[in-house]
Amino acid sequence: MWKTYITASSVDEALAALAAGGEQARIVAGATDLILEIELGVRKGIETLIDVTRIPGLDEIHLDEEGRLHLGPLVTHNDCAASDLVRRHALPLAQASWLVGAPQIRNRSTVAGNLITASPANDTIPALMALGASVVLRSNDGERTVALQDFYTGLRKTVMRTGEMLVDIHFPALQPERERGAFIKLALRRAQAISVVSGALVLALEGGSIQRAAVTLGAVKPTIVHAEAAEAFLGGKTLDSETIKRAAELAVEAAAPIDDIRSSAAYRLEMVKVAVRRMLQDLAADEQPLHMPANPVLLNPGTALKGTVAAEHGGAAPIQTTINGEALTINSGQEKTLLRWLREDALLIGTKEGCAEGECGACTVFLDGEAVMSCIVPAPRAHGAEIVTIEGLSAAGGLHPVQKTFIEAGAVQCGYCTPGFVMSAAKLLEERPHPTRAEAQEAITGNLCRCTGYYKILDAIQQAGEVQP
Repeated sequence: MWKTYITASSVDEALAALAAGGEQARIVAGATDLILEIELGVRKGIETLIDVTRIPGLDEIHLDEEGRLHLGPLVTHNDCAASDLVRRHALPLAQASWLVGAPQIRNRSTVAGNLITASPANDTIPALMALGASVVLRSNDGERTVALQDFYTGLRKTVMRTGEMLVDIHFPALQPERERGAFIKLALRRAQAISVVSGALVLALEGGSIQRAAVTLGAVKPTIVHAEAAEAFLGGKTLDSETIKRAAELAVEAAAPIDDIRSSAAYRLEMVKVAVRRMLQDLAADEQPLHMPANPVLLNPGTALKGTVAAEHGGAAPIQTTINGEALTINSGQEKTLLRWLREDALLIGTKEGCAEGECGACTVFLDGEAVMSCIVPAPRAHGAEIVTIEGLSAAGGLHPVQKTFIEAGAVQCGYCTPGFVMSAAKLLEERPHPTRAEAQEAITGNLCRCTGYYKILDAIQQAGEVQP
């Protein structure tokens, strides 16, 4: 694991630490990929992590005077899914962000991190490439802007240099009266799934005729690609059935997929046609906004703490934090994940380790007011933070309403997954006290159970909502 963990208080401080650490240093925000890769031994030789999550102002989304939409490097996928600006002026990005992982993952994972990881299956890259995005890279030597289509050099490879930090993502905002966009993801399950095929479309229209088209495809080559033949064909056309059919066929020319554990190459080729056809049909009917909820479940009621806590943790530097309302100083475990630190050093064993890969949700806790999966959060992030675990959920007068209804509804069998489900449900009720069945289902898409079949869990969540004032 890492040797030193630095919580930066400014971009300049982060860049100085990055320059000092060289190839052995990495910037972390959500860290949802990097921590897992370090845990599994895929990433070796990383000694310094530089946490930028406490730097003020990096989580902003804004529209500038030139009509460009900007995303700071700490903008999360949940931020994008919930943003009125993004939904109005960059719907493909909102849709792609909404389909990343599950609520707990989206509370931590950043769009910038999704771009830098550079997997062709990452959801936001096709959307941002179709939108014509650029990224701003900064180091101690200066700043440069790179078009996203020029950012990737191969599978999980980018043009980023040692010492650089991505500090901005920007692109022309879509004008709803004459531009439309859509994103699609085909995967093996509803949530927590990697794309089998993904795609994004942006059309500029005038008088019903297509003036410009961008068609991008993910998970069909080592990098995200433009379907250039389909883009050229759509120019000057109207979206009738024959045009849609032919454009979908032409899109296949841009794909050269592989066989892997998720799909055969032949299936992917067929699904490229299906994906492009569906997006074009949605755009023709102006129905693309229907594919995501108007008020998405975030498991983040908007009360997350934003304080700045600069610190360096290495060796025996203590982690000072508040857990379940109690101020604690713990002198060990700085090199662990938050999950293992809570269990082994804070001695709070209610939070369970199921997959240790951010897949099952058994380790869900509240970190600064947001539901997160603690197995992919570095323990030093607890410094200066407020954490609630399953042990702290009960009120002074007894069990939390969700805990009571889980018992009453028989929503517990082996019980191993229960702490994570209860934490997700409790945060949902904090966000919206009387959730619908669909909202309860969305809230637990990041939680897996091998026993109950979920029906009684959903019953318990709704019953808890019914007894709330």
